[in-house]
Amino acid sequence: MIQKLEKGSRVGLVCCSNGQKSGWKGKLEELSRVLRELGLEPVYSEYIFERDGVFSGTAKERAASLMEFYRDPSVKVVFDISGGDIANEILPELDFDVIGRSGKQFWGYSDLTTIINAIYTKTGKASVLYQVRNLIYDCRERQRAEFRETVLGGGDSLSRISARYIQGDYMEGTVVGGNIRCFLKLAGTPYFPDLSDKILLLEAYGGGIAQMTTYFSQLRQIGAFGQAAGILLGTFTELDQSGDAAKLEPLVLRSAGPEIPVARTSDIGHGTDARAAVIGARMEIG
Repeated sequence: MIQKLEKGSRVGLVCCSNGQKSGWKGKLEELSRVLRELGLEPVYSEYIFERDGVFSGTAKERAASLMEFYRDPSVKVVFDISGGDIANEILPELDFDVIGRSGKQFWGYSDLTTIINAIYTKTGKASVLYQVRNLIYDCRERQRAEFRETVLGGGDSLSRISARYIQGDYMEGTVVGGNIRCFLKLAGTPYFPDLSDKILLLEAYGGGIAQMTTYFSQLRQIGAFGQAAGILLGTFTELDQSGDAAKLEPLVLRSAGPEIPVARTSDIGHGTDARAAVIGARMEIG
């Protein structure tokens, strides 16, 4: 379930992955204005914009900035507005005891899949796979309405998804996963979740059928499909836009085998129309 916020709540904005380019400052101002119009008060990490290549700060600096928000009782939720490649660098610097006791949800998508799943693995707490920048993109009116109804109203429209089955007809379990490339960065580390009886959510932005073959082969070889209760496929942006989109489902079925339920949704992924998935919460897809 997505954490409900009261009007006037302070919300932290961070970039734990790649820093934003300096040209994005106007968009940050727009996002801040929208959050205020929704009744929230944004506060910012000092490590938002690129300083050294893609780095807005060192791993220790970015992690410390995130932990400041977790330790600040006036900040009620943390929105990560980044994406890219380097979020997993900060994992050893995080204090998961503090995160677990805080009661705050962490929001992010793409490369923040690493932090979201690490939080669940280390604390059992849920996080939200969603990019809050969607509030200012082309689907902004619907996104703002659903964000308001869910985050400020206690509803569920932002996280309500529909799915169709491509194998089986039912799955139930706690959701883990997210961006497939970034999720696999955690394999072999202490931050990778136990997949037993989990719904494994997988989506992607970049990558063609060759890359997806690599990722699904790795998941098969680490035993993921023998443990999980089901696979929920989100959008695969590059693949969906290419001539190879039809090859994804046969690849997944070949990799996962005939026993595990597999469903697909267009509601979760990198699109500006994407809804939220709560990683670490139970889901039933009938």
